[in-house]
Amino acid sequence: MIQDAFWGILIPFLGTSLGAGCVFFLKNSLRDGIQRALTGFAAGVMVAASVWSLLIPAMEQAADLGGLAFFPAAVGFWLGILFLLLLDHLIPHLHQNSLQAEGPKSQLQRTTMMVLAVTLHNIPEGMAVGVVYAGYLAGTAQITAAGALALSLGIAIQNFPEGAIISMPLRAEGMKKGRAFWGGVLSGIVEPIGAVLTILAAGIVVPALPYLLSFAAGAMLYVVVEELIPEMSQGQHSNVGTVFFAVGFSVMMVLDVALG
Repeated sequence: MIQDAFWGILIPFLGTSLGAGCVFFLKNSLRDGIQRALTGFAAGVMVAASVWSLLIPAMEQAADLGGLAFFPAAVGFWLGILFLLLLDHLIPHLHQNSLQAEGPKSQLQRTTMMVLAVTLHNIPEGMAVGVVYAGYLAGTAQITAAGALALSLGIAIQNFPEGAIISMPLRAEGMKKGRAFWGGVLSGIVEPIGAVLTILAAGIVVPALPYLLSFAAGAMLYVVVEELIPEMSQGQHSNVGTVFFAVGFSVMMVLDVALG
């Protein structure tokens, strides 16, 4: 079981690293249409993962509360939203295709703030993988090894384009290929760290699992609505992002149902 969890935690990070490696093979920055498609795909995966792999299991685990089974999921969900809202205000970061940095004023370079922006929305993904594997390790009936692997694979699939989306603009900003690659890799390092910390927290307080599952869902959905949906909808032909949102949602849904 521990070995399954170890590899499950690493898989999303490997997805980010492989995506960041695109900087060695692609000469130019990604075209706007491709970026919108990849962003839409990532958003679809995250929404499906939030519903199928996090919120539904959270309510199933609280089934003994009867009509109040929604309560842990609702509370955890809002805590996740508020947590990301707080981080958004505390950490200086610069979103893709944006000229105005968010968060407190700082003297950080544009490239550093771009990495921080991606790192911010990798935090809930790491937590999501961690809390699902925590449930698996705790022997929770609603979370199987295959179900946890489905979430891990889904996050890894959407991390691949994310790795490219961060490393290619870093290269376009003037960074050498090696540094741009490591910038992309480092943006994903918070995922295994967040996963391990979440597993440790859930191991101490197993009854908190429904809250932790929905917390991760709320944090992920905050990222989708605040960042990914606006990015995939910019410019002409925004329906490309919408179509790939549906593709990402379908892929994650199929993975969760087929493997879970």
